[in-house]
Amino acid sequence: MGYLKGWKYVAFISAFVGSIGLATYPIIIHPMIHVEDYKKSQQMNRSQLDPSKINPNAAGNMNTWTDPFVRTKEE
Repeated sequence: MGYLKGWKYVAFISAFVGSIGLATYPIIIHPMIHVEDYKKSQQMNRSQLDPSKINPNAAGNMNTWTDPFVRTKEE
């Protein structure tokens, strides 16, 4: 098996780095650039939810979560 030398090595490394860039663009870079599009879609999706189905207090009369490590002051 031969080793890549010269321009073939540069082309291989460039293709490798470019493929990583192409893979990360729609996942990382596009959402960071187009924030307003994602905010609009979140508002639309959340407006269709029924809070009583998600909130355990409204649906099942469960207690609200409290932090067990918070110390209460005994007065």
